[in-house]
Amino acid sequence: MTAPRKAGMRADASRNRERIVEAAREVIGEFGPDVPLDTIAHRAGVGNATVYRHFDNRAELLRQVVLHTMTRVAERAEVALDADGDPFEALRAFIYDAAEEGPSALCSMIMEDFDKSAPDFVAIRRRVEDAINALMERARRSGQLRPDVALGDLMVAIAQLSRPLAGTGCDFVERYARRHLQLFVDGLHNPARSVLPGVPVTMEDLERRNT
Repeated sequence: MTAPRKAGMRADASRNRERIVEAAREVIGEFGPDVPLDTIAHRAGVGNATVYRHFDNRAELLRQVVLHTMTRVAERAEVALDADGDPFEALRAFIYDAAEEGPSALCSMIMEDFDKSAPDFVAIRRRVEDAINALMERARRSGQLRPDVALGDLMVAIAQLSRPLAGTGCDFVERYARRHLQLFVDGLHNPARSVLPGVPVTMEDLERRNT
């Protein structure tokens, strides 16, 4: 009887950890990376002690949120890349799907103590870039994606358009996110109606804020 009980406890612990990471992703997207751990614990439906049993400190929790979110975004991009049909429609589907993953939680990635050289982060970053760049390149080759946008442009727009406005509830952004994302997607079409100011934004540009 002892072994099954331990296995059950491990399963419960794993579920708690997943709930904490998912709750952290949600509230960081709503309030930013400085949100109190109490708020994260409450959203996850666990006590503060449970959070600290799974994560040594805030930095470790935020790191796991980044890895979790980037993994989900990579999976969404790979699904879109494997889909048959119109290349631009595949890119459009990815944009909508990626918005559901709350990429604004990735703001914690630019914190000073985030180790961007860690092997697990380097690996998932490469996976994300490879899949999204392949999606964008395929849409460019079809002649449908304007040539002056880069991966960073795409991710910044998705994060901004899927994040609640300050002082509003989540229901507000959920009501309008797809509408505003559609406006953005329409602006990606080639031929472009205007010339974009500045230069395309890359992932390196986003990370350079801490160097």
